[in-house]
Amino acid sequence: MPFGSFAGFKLLAGKGPGIKITIRTIGNVETDLRSEFTSQGINQTLHRVYLQVKCYVSILTPFEDISQEITNQVLLMENMIVGNIPSTYYNLEGMNENMDALEVIQ
Repeated sequence: MPFGSFAGFKLLAGKGPGIKITIRTIGNVETDLRSEFTSQGINQTLHRVYLQVKCYVSILTPFEDISQEITNQVLLMENMIVGNIPSTYYNLEGMNENMDALEVIQ
C-alpha cells in the first residue's frame, strides 16, 4: 500500500513508496444461511438462498493495528417457482376503506 495513503491527505493518497500490510483473521468465522421469498407477479415466486459470513480481522501495519468486523452476503442459489395461472385476477392494492370492491370491478 502506498505510504501517502496513511498520511490522511487526499493529495498524497496513492503516492510514495509501498508499505507491506498484513491482514489476519481473529477468532472464528461465523456463517449463517438465509432464505428469502419474493413475489414476482401473479403466479411466480423468486426464492434466494444467501450465505452470510461475518469475521473479525486485524490489519497489521508498521504504524498501527486496526481491528474490524467484516460482514458479507454471498448469493448461493436463485430459483423461480412457477404456480398455476389463475382464471381471474384482481389487483386491489391501493384501495382505501371507503371504496367498494364490487364497484371497482364493474
